Amino acid sequence: MNPISRRAMLQKSCFGFGYLALSGLAGSGMAAETGPVDLKPRAPVLPARVRRVIFLCMSGGPAQMDTFNYRPQVLEKPHPGSMVAFDRQGQSGIWMSELLPNLARHADKLCVLNAMQSDTGNHAQSFLQLHTGDRLRPCPSMGAWVGYGLGSENQNLPGFICLNPWMPSVYSAGCLPAIFEGTPIGLNGEDMSEATIRDIENRTLSRKSQQRQFSMIQALNREHQTARPDDERLEGVIQTMELGFRMQSAAPGLLDLRGESKETLARYCVGKNHETGRSKPSDFGRQCLLARRFAEAGVRFIELDHRDWDQHENHRRDLAANCATVDAPIAALLDDLEQGGLLDDTLVVWGGEFGRPGMVPGHKEGTGSGHNNRAFTYWLAGGGVKGGFVHGKTNHTGDMPEEGQVHFRDLHATLLHLLGLDHQKLAVRQGGREIRLTGAVGGKIVREILA
Repeated sequence: MNPISRRAMLQKSCFGFGYLALSGLAGSGMAAETGPVDLKPRAPVLPARVRRVIFLCMSGGPAQMDTFNYRPQVLEKPHPGSMVAFDRQGQSGIWMSELLPNLARHADKLCVLNAMQSDTGNHAQSFLQLHTGDRLRPCPSMGAWVGYGLGSENQNLPGFICLNPWMPSVYSAGCLPAIFEGTPIGLNGEDMSEATIRDIENRTLSRKSQQRQFSMIQALNREHQTARPDDERLEGVIQTMELGFRMQSAAPGLLDLRGESKETLARYCVGKNHETGRSKPSDFGRQCLLARRFAEAGVRFIELDHRDWDQHENHRRDLAANCATVDAPIAALLDDLEQGGLLDDTLVVWGGEFGRPGMVPGHKEGTGSGHNNRAFTYWLAGGGVKGGFVHGKTNHTGDMPEEGQVHFRDLHATLLHLLGLDHQKLAVRQGGREIRLTGAVGGKIVREILA
């Protein structure tokens, strides 16, 4: 006896009224009308300047006026501004904080955006908007959209990898097929030296036995799918299982750093953490070295995370610890990308969900800082953007923008443009509306920063 699906049962019983109701719900429900359902490489629709993105996510809100946006005292009466010393760096003369001496070597590679904006100063909503374009609803994240548009250059690895994530929204595929979801490594503060891609190694069965077992399971999956042709999610799950099987041969070697020289491990500060106050141990040096290795292997979108930059207390102490944690590893990553010829077609992005207001000199030790979503700083480096360039300007207190505002939507549009994707056309329909990274409002490509 042939099994009957629920869909077929609704079609054939009660004169099909049940199926009519189901069809109406499907047209306005959670399922999205999608296009690609696999990671096969796809040609960009526009001329591409970069092939991959490395996003250095600084969770919590870095203090822009003590890192990249120098706001000295310019009035007779003390006012909010920078609390640490700055100096001009590189031939371009970009102002950079004394807390970032290693990154300062790369000043002429940085494209600094000093008037970034988001819609809210609440962590959760702004973090969601940064990653998905929507501050309220769960939507596909940046990396998922990139994989949906371009696929992966390496069929044995995910197109999107997240290191040290702490929220599922960071790597969510949302309404896109499951194959585009990011692969998390090191969840919720897990020790990065032990973090791995879960469940890709089978130490019980031989490779040949695994292949036979897997082939049988996938045959059953395909049979199950044949009886349910309208369920596009099944194809995504099947593709994900196939990728997981292929990863067994590629992923473990990339995660194993024992082949790296002592000099390389030292340059990246692998295993070193500056755990002070809000600065959490993240082994950011290991993350940066893994990011380089994944980029070399063809992963499209790699996100790293260091937290917590939310200095509500002991601003000076905790900011110094956070900067000390990320400074040398990022400099080493840029060094190696450049020497390996990858920086020209890689976009490196640094920033968090918002920034912080300036502080008044003479504050008591232990004083903290709040949130500022009206004007904060990001920087980009690599292919397609101007190096040694500053875009955007704030007022003398750094609290409000005066020119060159860039919203998250504009950053997303620019990122997709550099990858050769049209942010207006990269969309799916869900519940009768179009879902895209730049949202219903849409973003503007920041052409002033393009090289």
